[in-house]
Amino acid sequence: MLEVLKRWYQTRFSDPDAVTLFLLLVFCFTIIWLFGDLLAPLLVALVMAYLLEWPVARLQKAGLSRTLATSVILILFIAVAVASLLGLIPTLVSQGINLAKEAPAMLTHAQDYVRTLPDKYPELIDVSLVETVIDNIRQRILSGGEHLVSASLSSLVNVVAIMIYLILVPLMVFFMLKDKRVLMGSLRRFLPRNRTLVNRVWVEMNNQIINYIRGKVIEILIVGIATYVPFALMGLRYSVLLAVAVGFSVLIPYIGAAVVTVPVAMVALFQWGLTPEFAWLMVAYLVIQALDGNLLVPVLFSEAVNLHPVAIIIAVLVFGGLWGFWGVFFAIPLATLVKAVINAWPKREEMPSAAK
Repeated sequence: MLEVLKRWYQTRFSDPDAVTLFLLLVFCFTIIWLFGDLLAPLLVALVMAYLLEWPVARLQKAGLSRTLATSVILILFIAVAVASLLGLIPTLVSQGINLAKEAPAMLTHAQDYVRTLPDKYPELIDVSLVETVIDNIRQRILSGGEHLVSASLSSLVNVVAIMIYLILVPLMVFFMLKDKRVLMGSLRRFLPRNRTLVNRVWVEMNNQIINYIRGKVIEILIVGIATYVPFALMGLRYSVLLAVAVGFSVLIPYIGAAVVTVPVAMVALFQWGLTPEFAWLMVAYLVIQALDGNLLVPVLFSEAVNLHPVAIIIAVLVFGGLWGFWGVFFAIPLATLVKAVINAWPKREEMPSAAK
């Protein structure tokens, strides 16, 4: 057994560059795992900096200084974000309150329908099973309401922290963009000399993260707007709230689309029942989901779609369990990082010792 472990170590860790890469990955993962909550503002700033780097670089090529280009893009971004939030938040809050008020009636309607199933299909559905399912759903909704109330109360306590983040994050984004070369040079000083493999993986992942963040924002906007148009044209209630939910569901590949389908179908079913309007709405919704998965995602994430769907789902579950929202958001880049490390890791025949 010891001999097998020794051979495995010699095969994988004989190269100093490989050891450097391994230790650096372990260090970064440990820091994020232990201090992820404290580093949340930094992660938000990093995402925004990656998102705004492309327009800043374009303005810089047009002749503007790095500082002026950063200032212009950041001011425009904040103005658009504030205008969008001020336009959306009142509608989202209003529709969310109305949906919460109608949720008990929807639940009662669903319970009445489910209770009719044993009479229609006595050989397939048991009455006791139906009652058990209804009780579980009722308990989940009640517990969800309690969590929502507690979360809203705790959010009031964190208002000061949120206000501080609203000031700190734009400042960090500004300096990350303006002093990008200085910060990157400072980080290189802390890296060991044997970092050829680290540099190779970093170049690949840096491009991947830039494309992923930009593509994910574009995907959220396209899917949200494309979903809102048929919802509004067909007169679906809570169309803005549901469209926003569908747009943000793309953050969780496969799983998000499956989860958000339930409220869309429930609202449409409660509004129209089993009618042609319900069927047409679900057809339009499923067409949008199909176009997103088979056309939009391959165009925006040409490198990411090389990952097998099972690998993406496992990455969402693993990294989401470790780091919550940020683990889910960066699940695909992290899975791509694992793939890049595996592909770049030196094999025995590539190592200097093997050549000798």
